[in-house]
Amino acid sequence: MPEEIPADGLPRVLGEGGVQSTSGKPGIRVVTDSAADLDKAVAADHGVGVVHLDVRLGAFGPEATSSWSPEEFWERSAAVAELPETSAPSPGQFKETFSAMAEEGAEGIVCITLSSKLSATYQAAVIGAESVSDRIPVRVVDSLLATMAEGLTVLDAVAAAEAGGDLAAVERVAVASRERILLFGALESLDNLRKGGRLGSAQALLGGLLDIKPVLEIRDGALVLESRPRTRSRSFERLTTKVREAGELDRIAVVHAAASDVDSFVELLATLLPKERINVGWLGPVIGAHVGRGTVAVAAQRRVT
Repeated sequence: MPEEIPADGLPRVLGEGGVQSTSGKPGIRVVTDSAADLDKAVAADHGVGVVHLDVRLGAFGPEATSSWSPEEFWERSAAVAELPETSAPSPGQFKETFSAMAEEGAEGIVCITLSSKLSATYQAAVIGAESVSDRIPVRVVDSLLATMAEGLTVLDAVAAAEAGGDLAAVERVAVASRERILLFGALESLDNLRKGGRLGSAQALLGGLLDIKPVLEIRDGALVLESRPRTRSRSFERLTTKVREAGELDRIAVVHAAASDVDSFVELLATLLPKERINVGWLGPVIGAHVGRGTVAVAAQRRVT
């Protein structure tokens, strides 16, 4: 298996040059939410503010789960019968983060959130931005994505900010970035999504919950059932086909929810690009709570033509 990095190890898929840390310096700052699965050290190094969605796992509340690594979350969830639960941050949490950056001397903030069609996080960020409008300008961008796909958009915005872009320029980069990113996932079943109400009951029934290995896609910000393979190997083949059909790529990242067979998927992707360009990590608890153990997801960012 290629060297496994945290799901949050997205800087390694930045491409040539990457980003250079300017944490703590005035200028345009970037804020996101914990659904982006951004590594804590990377966020700190580049001054990215991360507002946490609440994750509850049985008797463990957000205070505990927010301190866990994705790997620890999946280890603990294996011993808990209840499904994890998540909830959006409050506007006040965004206000606190924006205000802290204003006090540090930031000139403006671009905030990139989880898709508004999956969570109320975007709306909370908009309200939080309005509450600090007299102190600092904040542009809120709906990523229309999730997990490492959202994270790639965040990192593009960070690179633009650290290159000296103004508020409008960084916002434009974030919007352009999200348009080039595709996100697909292979699930063990639709049970978690159905029980959590994240996938319509009609789609779930159409999928035939008991005898498929569903492939999902984020399409226009919404989670949809892309195809209904009957076997896990067929679902991996479908993911590989979707990546191939995306055309020339700048970056690709794979995350998994304690999936023991992620290696086999990486082998399929290795027919499309060298293994050293395939970054493998953990799916975090925010999205993982809804798609379930065993999920393997891939984000592919198309090259600018």
